[in-house]
Amino acid sequence: MEIGTLGGIIGGFVLIILGILAPGGDIGLFWDTASLIITIFGSLAALIVSFPLDTIKNIGKYFSISLKKSNFDYEDLIHTLSTFAETARKEGLLSLEDKLPEVDDPFLRKGIQMAIDGVDEEVIRKTLDKDMEKMDDRHRLGQDVFDQWGALAPAFGMIGTLIGLIMMLANLEDKSAIGSGMATALITTLYGAIFANLIFIPVNKKLAVAHDQEVLRREMMMEGILSLVHGENTRLLKDKLISFLPREMRMKFSEDEM
Repeated sequence: MEIGTLGGIIGGFVLIILGILAPGGDIGLFWDTASLIITIFGSLAALIVSFPLDTIKNIGKYFSISLKKSNFDYEDLIHTLSTFAETARKEGLLSLEDKLPEVDDPFLRKGIQMAIDGVDEEVIRKTLDKDMEKMDDRHRLGQDVFDQWGALAPAFGMIGTLIGLIMMLANLEDKSAIGSGMATALITTLYGAIFANLIFIPVNKKLAVAHDQEVLRREMMMEGILSLVHGENTRLLKDKLISFLPREMRMKFSEDEM
């Protein structure tokens, strides 16, 4: 598990609570069940209007992805593809047939299998590009859900505030209740801001980061597969794959080779 997501959310709530208690505030003043219902379930209802039910059912799945630690082992990927390239140059592409069971990733296994089968390079590229497009659509959908939820939560917080103000103004004869009524009305706006900025928007960003890592991994795989088709030497293949990596990762490779 990637503790940053859950730890950040919990830490954010703890800091907010401490910010209330430190000056001697009463935490009970900031709890209102009706406001919570309007903010969370109201925005969820609008989310259901925005997306198909099948997508809404996957909200838990999308959130769990943000909790997963990236298992992108670029060193292992480069080593695997370099080994395959060396074997293919010495014994031919057909010799990789026996190594396919060692490949866990379906995308990489599919590409290598097409290379072994002698599929045209352009067909391989188009097929893998199509797989990446489908992956992009799936990932973008999860990001869009939390992006939309992040926009809806503050809006419903404002709706709750307006409801509270209307109820308060309808009872202006009780002037002693105006202060507490105003405070209660503003709680929904607070809830909307907290949930949007502490959960929904950050989760959307975390999903975007995970997507970028997956795209990088698949781009490296596709480059490696096409290099196998071309029969490129191991050194050239390794250099091409390393060039995909961010600068700090490339520097680590240079240090390892020293």
